[in-house]
Amino acid sequence: MFSAVLDAIVFFALTNPIIGWATLKFNFKWLCGVYSLAGLSIAGVELYEISANAFSRPLEIPLSPMPFESHLRIDALSIFMSLTFILIGFFVTVYSIKFVESEDGAPLYYTSLLLMIAGMIGVVSAGDFFTFFIFWELMCISSYVLVSFRRQHWEPVEASMKYLIMSSAGSAAILFALSLIYGLTGTLDFIRLADAMGNSRDIWIYAILTLMLLGFGVKSAIVPLHTWLPDAYSAAPSPISAILSGVVTETGIYALCRVLLTIFISLRTEWSMILAVLSIITMTFGNIVALLQVDLKRLLAYSSIGHIGYMLAGLSTGTPLGLTGALLHIFNHALMKGNAFFCAGAFIHGIRGRRLDEIAGAGRRMPATATALGISLFALMGMPPLNGFISELTIFTSTIQAGMAWLGACIILNSAISAGYVLRVIRALLQTTNEDESANIKEAPTIMLLPILLMSALVLLFGVWPDPVLKLA
Repeated sequence: MFSAVLDAIVFFALTNPIIGWATLKFNFKWLCGVYSLAGLSIAGVELYEISANAFSRPLEIPLSPMPFESHLRIDALSIFMSLTFILIGFFVTVYSIKFVESEDGAPLYYTSLLLMIAGMIGVVSAGDFFTFFIFWELMCISSYVLVSFRRQHWEPVEASMKYLIMSSAGSAAILFALSLIYGLTGTLDFIRLADAMGNSRDIWIYAILTLMLLGFGVKSAIVPLHTWLPDAYSAAPSPISAILSGVVTETGIYALCRVLLTIFISLRTEWSMILAVLSIITMTFGNIVALLQVDLKRLLAYSSIGHIGYMLAGLSTGTPLGLTGALLHIFNHALMKGNAFFCAGAFIHGIRGRRLDEIAGAGRRMPATATALGISLFALMGMPPLNGFISELTIFTSTIQAGMAWLGACIILNSAISAGYVLRVIRALLQTTNEDESANIKEAPTIMLLPILLMSALVLLFGVWPDPVLKLA
């Protein structure tokens, strides 16, 4: 049907309800999670098997004939992004096994999660805009369901509605742009569009560029199109917050990379300056507002907005080094921020709270979680020898090489600002509290701690040995 990777994930997603129904009498919700892990493992193996050929020459997989000639085009960039999605998806699924244990609707949860991962892989593997948009909507619709998973509470339902409305408006802008593209060129194929529009400076090209920036800007939470993100990240279940911040939002950055460097290369001067300005606004707004937060998940949400600004800065240079830095930061941010949200979920599980005053002193009772959160936060700040330092340094270097030292200075300034909220959280964790108040606090279950510790190890590993990721990016 699709590629072997997508086939595996979609099959396990659609058959997950059968597993849930078959085990309903025994209340074996964990079995749906294990079944999902099997699907992701098979997809990972399939991805590895096709990667050798895709790196040497892009793999073309036709899906439908005329008029749109829908097809997949799997290249090195697709492999890199798909690897990131499957890796984070695997950790999220492991973490979710304990989370879903106390919730209703385990089959719906895992089916939506797998379909969202399939949607993201389809987006980065699409060879044309028709296929791209189908998978884009699959990703978006699945994420709406997951944000509102705890629908018995008003907060996630409200956040999901806001996310749905804004994301639908963004999708409408993208669809309008695609209709203009097809009307002008008669094709939606990326390669043909590069030939047809690569050197064009027609007035309609500017309209299409504007619509694309608006559409993908919503999903990427570029300021001022970010307003859905803090509510969605804070209201969603912590494992879903992890995958939303880690890879779903960054899919919009990937889309901008693919579109701008393929069909809008003739307008590089224009979009480079636009993205540079937006990156400064986005990173500064995100980091400053994060300083003001007292809720750990909202703090991490605004921090994510700041890091979107860093990725935009790398993309705005329009250079190979800048693109490498942006892609590297997508991978590193997925590990850093995903792990931070896992830690927030562990605190919620152990303390039943997530405000900084509620987690005060938790580091003494939950040392493993507190240490992992500290590693992730220092990595987000760009402290060596953690992985965030490597990608932020790469982006900074690209701005200097591109003659945009002013943009590099803004990155340094924002890294300093981010130290403020990092130290606030660390101080809260190490704060001395009444012994009686913290007597009942204990570490999260092993199944939740396992992905936290593994991701912390990867944050350290790719900080001191970034070569494997740099080669892929």
